[in-house]
Amino acid sequence: MSSADGKTMIVLGSGGHTMEMVALLPHLETGQRVFVVAETDAMSSGKVDHRSTDKVVKIPRAREVRQSWLTSVLTTLWALICSVMVVFRERPSLLLCNGPGTCVPICLSAYVFHVLGWQSCRIVYVESVCRVETLSLSALILRAMPFADVLVQWPQLKTKYPDCVYLDRTI
Repeated sequence: MSSADGKTMIVLGSGGHTMEMVALLPHLETGQRVFVVAETDAMSSGKVDHRSTDKVVKIPRAREVRQSWLTSVLTTLWALICSVMVVFRERPSLLLCNGPGTCVPICLSAYVFHVLGWQSCRIVYVESVCRVETLSLSALILRAMPFADVLVQWPQLKTKYPDCVYLDRTI
């Protein structure tokens, strides 16, 4: 994957999502990198080998673990508003994410700006290696965006979801 000329926005989740993304980073040719982490995630940013040109941006989580679905509507709206501001300010040419719910508002923001013609941003979503039989909710949402590429790491997922891209075991 290459975004050497533009800015790459990389969404980090907590735990395993960050570890999978860290494993992908050495395979990327990027210019400036902007890491997006949840405000309540104290560890993910520290797991990345930062370059001097890297930037870390924090946004609210769309939904905390075990948060009720009712209150998550409000927190998701707030996360979406903050994400719109971050994507507008940073203007990435590539958005790379792999599963945390934090990525959905960021991807929706990039999608809206793309549709409105304000900025072109390619979205690449790498489904977690742990997803063997079904896609995550984030992947299901992002499949609906015509310019988002959803990458899967198991052949049975490619068979079940033919619009996804199978790249063998990436991570």
